[in-house]
Amino acid sequence: QVQLVESGGGLVQPGGSLRLSCAASGSTLDDYAIHWFRQAPGKEREGVSCISSSDGSPYYADSVKGRFTISRDNAKNTVYLQMNSLKPEDTAVYYCAARGYGCSRSRYMYRYWGQGTQVTVSS
Repeated sequence: QVQLVESGGGLVQPGGSLRLSCAASGSTLDDYAIHWFRQAPGKEREGVSCISSSDGSPYYADSVKGRFTISRDNAKNTVYLQMNSLKPEDTAVYYCAARGYGCSRSRYMYRYWGQGTQVTVSS
């Protein structure tokens, strides 16, 4: 069992930056692939970025490539999502999710979820 808690969301102006954190307890994160998803009002939950438990290349959705960076600090049992050059269309609730295998783009393949953190990009 692993419990996930997201933090770092907030209100930011277009072009600004935020760093989201996904902190784990109950298990070590280095055994899990961690995927950041987001859900905007009235839209489906979509995958944003994933980092595997091995040294494989991270996955990024086309909409965030070149702007977002995922990383993990196993010593702190935390995965981060650095978000730069934010756009209004990035506004959503961001969730981190874990699975005990490699990254999957399907949200249905993730057993463990955090409660989400709101990101609002607006002037």
